[in-house]
Amino acid sequence: MFLFCMVTTMNDPKVIVALDYPTAQDALDMADRLDPKMCRVKVGKELFTVAGPDVVKQLMAKGFDVFLDLKFHDIPNTVAAAVKVAAQMGVWMVNVHASGGSRMMRAAREAVDSVANNVTHLIAVTVLTSMSPEDLSETGISKSPLEQVLYLADLAKQAGMDGVVCSAQETQTLRKALGDDFLLVTPGIRMPGDSAGDQRRVVSPADALKNGSSYLVMGRSITGAVDPISVLNEVNGYQ
Repeated sequence: MFLFCMVTTMNDPKVIVALDYPTAQDALDMADRLDPKMCRVKVGKELFTVAGPDVVKQLMAKGFDVFLDLKFHDIPNTVAAAVKVAAQMGVWMVNVHASGGSRMMRAAREAVDSVANNVTHLIAVTVLTSMSPEDLSETGISKSPLEQVLYLADLAKQAGMDGVVCSAQETQTLRKALGDDFLLVTPGIRMPGDSAGDQRRVVSPADALKNGSSYLVMGRSITGAVDPISVLNEVNGYQ
């Protein structure tokens, strides 16, 4: 008897799988259990620090669109130079911190746009999904997370960003304020019953897409699953 597994593929997969691993081999092994037609992948600080650009190139060679999640936040010239290198590598998406200000973001925008045949989305981080109102207050910000996210997202759009990173709890408000074409990339996505981990503002995939998320960043819910493809099939079915 043969068992058949339905695989959902699409031109614009909404799931970005976070490859948060301590070695390149671990990340590449997980990538081999995924399907580039069903998801994109994210390379963050831990993996990039240990493996560098080579792991990005290896993932791209396997057919994956790569979100280079390094959250650049520095003087404008430094950030501009960094995102230009990312665009020259051909990554699908790269991010900066919106709290770096409009001058920094505009410099990053100009740098990415200067790359011939650029395919890279440039987005800005608003408020980390691990942060609570108390965390913001501790850093001198009196606004609520939603107010601060909306403020920084508007600043990012004015500076020419393609979108922002935010919690899916905030996407309905942002979508109404910033329009349908602005990308809303949402981490803190958990399948029902999964642990929230170190996240504070978590949402299920179905609710995130319903609320207006453009892309869902998912880590342990997929990478910790016995069958990652089955989880991707389930999430892709919500679209």
